[in-house]
Amino acid sequence: MGSNIVWHQAAIETKDYRNKNGHHSGVVWLTGLSGSGKSSIANQVNKKLYERSIQSYILDGDNIRHGLNADLGFKPEDRKENIRRIGEVAKLFADSGTIVLTAFISPYQEDRDRVRDIVESGDFLEVHVDCPLSECESRDPKGLYKKARNGEIKGFTGIDSPYEAPDSPELVLESNVYSVDECAEQLISFLEKNEWL
Repeated sequence: MGSNIVWHQAAIETKDYRNKNGHHSGVVWLTGLSGSGKSSIANQVNKKLYERSIQSYILDGDNIRHGLNADLGFKPEDRKENIRRIGEVAKLFADSGTIVLTAFISPYQEDRDRVRDIVESGDFLEVHVDCPLSECESRDPKGLYKKARNGEIKGFTGIDSPYEAPDSPELVLESNVYSVDECAEQLISFLEKNEWL
C-alpha cells in the first residue's frame, strides 16, 4: 500500500446503516464442493430475506469470475487471491448494513480464516454446505466432474485438488439430506437465533 493513502472516515457508519435497516449485517460464507448446493441455497435465502425487506446480496463464485476476478485462473495462488478479493468486497457490503451471502467452493481453511480475520468480530458466519463427493458428482449440474474425470480439467476440487472441510463452522447444512428450501430455512433460523434478523 502506498504511503500517501489515508483511510477516509465516513460520516455514516455501519451502526447507522444497521439502525436504518433494522437488522444486523455481516458475511454468511457458504463453502462446499462444486454441486453441493451453495448457490441454490444462497439464492433461496436471499429471496426469503428480500420478501422480509431485509437488505441482502449474493456474491457467487461463477458470477464474480465473470467480472471482478476475470483475470484469475484456478492455480492455488489465484484461488487465494480470488478469496482475498471476495473477502474485501464482502466486508464492504457488511459495512454498508447488508447481509452478504457468499457461495464459493473456497477449498482452503486458511483462506476462509483470512476472510474471517478481516471482517469485524462476530460478523462472519462460516456455513459448510456438506454433501458427499459421490452425491455432488452424480448431480454434476455443470458437467465439471465428468470433465475432471476425463482429464479435461486439472486441479478440480474433490478430484485432483483437495477440499478442506471447515474445522468449526458456525452451521452445517446437509444438502444431501435436506432440500434447498429446508436448508434455507435452517440458515434463516440460525440468523434469527443469533439476532441478525
